[in-house]
Amino acid sequence: MRGKDKLAVVTKTLNYDEKIIILNTEDAKKLEIKSGDKIVLTNVNNTSLKAIFTVATSSDMIDEGAILIPKNLAEKLSLKDGDLVKISQTHKPESIELIKKKMAGEKLERAEIQTIVNEIVSGLLGKTEIMGFVMAQKYAGMDMDEIESLTRAIAESGESIEFKRPTYDKHSIGGVPGNKVSLLIVPIIASAGLLIPKTSSRAITSPSGTADTMEVLTNVNLTLEEFVEVANKVGGALIWGGALNLAPADDIIINIEKTLRIDPIPQMLASIMAKKMAAGIKTMVLDVPIGKETKMESIDEAINFARLVIELGNRLGIRVQAGITYGEQPVGHNVGPALEAKEALEALIDPKSAPASLVEKSCSLAGLLLEMSGKAPIGMGHKVAKDILYSGKAYQKMKEIIEAQGGDPDIKPSEIEIGQYKYEVYAPVDGFVTKVSNSSINQIARAAGAPKEKGAGIILHVKRGRKVVAGQKILEIYAERSVKLQDAIHVLESNPPVIIEGMLLKTVPERTIYKFPQESYSQGSNSE
Repeated sequence: MRGKDKLAVVTKTLNYDEKIIILNTEDAKKLEIKSGDKIVLTNVNNTSLKAIFTVATSSDMIDEGAILIPKNLAEKLSLKDGDLVKISQTHKPESIELIKKKMAGEKLERAEIQTIVNEIVSGLLGKTEIMGFVMAQKYAGMDMDEIESLTRAIAESGESIEFKRPTYDKHSIGGVPGNKVSLLIVPIIASAGLLIPKTSSRAITSPSGTADTMEVLTNVNLTLEEFVEVANKVGGALIWGGALNLAPADDIIINIEKTLRIDPIPQMLASIMAKKMAAGIKTMVLDVPIGKETKMESIDEAINFARLVIELGNRLGIRVQAGITYGEQPVGHNVGPALEAKEALEALIDPKSAPASLVEKSCSLAGLLLEMSGKAPIGMGHKVAKDILYSGKAYQKMKEIIEAQGGDPDIKPSEIEIGQYKYEVYAPVDGFVTKVSNSSINQIARAAGAPKEKGAGIILHVKRGRKVVAGQKILEIYAERSVKLQDAIHVLESNPPVIIEGMLLKTVPERTIYKFPQESYSQGSNSE
């Protein structure tokens, strides 16, 4: 006989990622459960399969005696329609008081941090509580003991990998649009005979993360076994780490950071190094861009951060070399997943014609890894990396990586689809470009739809110091939907990304600052 706490499963495809189940209002009353409560749901046929969900109630979406579960979540619990599940209320999360303790500026012990991370992964903590934890890190801070504890707890929250030979990686702290250098660095390093199994994040605050860009060229959602096989086979891989269940606590926290649009230093350190620990990385180069509108605005700030990463690496058994790089302008000219993939592929095919900022930054960081590995003498890494790139070996290696991950190795840059809606911006006066705003470019590209809409983004035709003449094209915006293009144009007009000496900055009454020829706004075509 079915008890009141046992319900029949009904599965349905629902368009949300939250762990929410739906109970009939009458069943909820009998079980003394309210909408918003967290419950433990157990598969009656296999009590080891259980998960924590948030409850929503409805009087008409689900019948009495049944429970509506999103199909993707039901599959994880090996549930199908008609199966019986048992539900029970959860206890109050221990982490609530611990997060309050951190908010008050007190130090957390290793076991306390482990408890918070465990309850994040189990689903016992909701968005509000995790937001509180992230905000506490931002404003109360953490010392290195706490950061090490957080890193280890996050690294141990999922699977881990141990490769049979030395592993190398490059990581950027982000903050600079167009930073697609990993798509050059990975094949350069793999071409040198080293193993570089790179897991990457999707964008948090930028228009494209490395995984978003690489996904334009090939599959980045590999299983753990597939990832290890690809890396061992071709010497390198470029995938999304979230598909591997490596440090899953980090992915949950990153989603909260996306909402808050913040990236606290303690969480940034733990996020970087936990993923490296879990992926079995032993040697790493850290890219720390500096300049206005980056995460590190001064050289001193960047050096201090680099030292923290190096210290944390020493504690964890990961050798770290930091490279402080110029970050006040985009790397290359293209910003947005498809546009960046196109530019990276062009650079691999013909580096002589590629933007200097993209080639030089990629070769400099790759050169540090080559020196750390002994593949290049100290001071010669940049030259060795550049020789590999210019020889075509890196492009051939990238083709191998693309094919091994399930993509078309012969894809041409011209075959990469970009948004069909385009808006062009022209210089209103003769002069020199005196400022390029990373922040504005990020906002415009994201307003256009990047990174979710991969064809959205920006082509920046001019950089700071460049002489321009009136009527010269300085910027193009691409979008997959006309409404998103209009959103991007609105951001552009309120926050110009390019300042030209002598440019009129404001008018009263207001009018458009830039020259926008009517014919430059095209729909349904990528043509000039």
